Amino acid sequence: MDNQKSMHILIYGAGAVGQALGCMLAAAGQQVSLVLRPRFLEAINRQGLSVAGIFGSYHVEAHNISLFKTISDIPSDCSFDYAIITTKAYDTLEAAKALAALPRQSFIAVSMQNGCGNLETLLSLFGEQRTLAARIITGFEITEPAVVTITVTADAVRIGGGEDGTVSKNAERLAAVIDHAGLPCRPSSHVRRHLFAKLLYNCALNPLGAILGVRYGALGKSRETRQIMNRVIAETFAVINAMGADTLWQTPEQYRDFFYEKQIPLTYDHRPSMLQDLEQGKRTEIEALTGYVSKMGAPLGITTPVCDTLSALVRFKERQHRI
Repeated sequence: MDNQKSMHILIYGAGAVGQALGCMLAAAGQQVSLVLRPRFLEAINRQGLSVAGIFGSYHVEAHNISLFKTISDIPSDCSFDYAIITTKAYDTLEAAKALAALPRQSFIAVSMQNGCGNLETLLSLFGEQRTLAARIITGFEITEPAVVTITVTADAVRIGGGEDGTVSKNAERLAAVIDHAGLPCRPSSHVRRHLFAKLLYNCALNPLGAILGVRYGALGKSRETRQIMNRVIAETFAVINAMGADTLWQTPEQYRDFFYEKQIPLTYDHRPSMLQDLEQGKRTEIEALTGYVSKMGAPLGITTPVCDTLSALVRFKERQHRI
């Protein structure tokens, strides 16, 4: 890897995940450009960008990363190898259209986001040969300006394309670069399975944790919350099957064993990103999680009463926090 030519990687919507990834890639010698909010840009310009936590410590000075407030600020002569979208799921289409409008580009577009439906949005704009998706099941948090802490992880990042059963060269190349930078990453021949696996995990934990205001570990300790999460898992599993898709487990019972024995212990102290969004008065990704399950289940005749209820409660809390 050290002897390979460095790549130019654009990260669009650089919050906690995007800033951490950008810092680690730049520290490893890659050329990195970030499109991020002005308050983040100003902090990085003052003190550089740092990552701390379970995968070690990294730091890059501001002059080693290109920082932009908007896509339109990017010089027309910039050429990117990969454009990684790390926005919230509800901004995927807008972000993809902005990237597609960049002149003279042949980059590979990559969704590195929560929820389902992002891969399909990119495929519709960039086509199969220029589209990848990544599943991240790792906790990132901006703990102070220009500092991201990686708190927990349940697995390596998995990257793959839209064609099941095939590992694309583009996925192999990007996975190797990210892994070399210090964030464990592997190419996948079935990335949709990993995306649906994370949908199960996120739907079970994120909305309920946001509504109750607790960390993931607290949800796993209570008989009452476990009953709710079991219903969410069953409904999500039924919708995935009805869509003709599959995940990494054959039955919801198999997944529940893995969920309680492996995933919750590994991410025990994680605060739900949806809870953080509510606390900050932001829009949540509920429509890409339990809202997605309800939306996809209805035309297929799959009832999802618990997912419906959790989605309604989160929408209510969104409105309360944003008033």
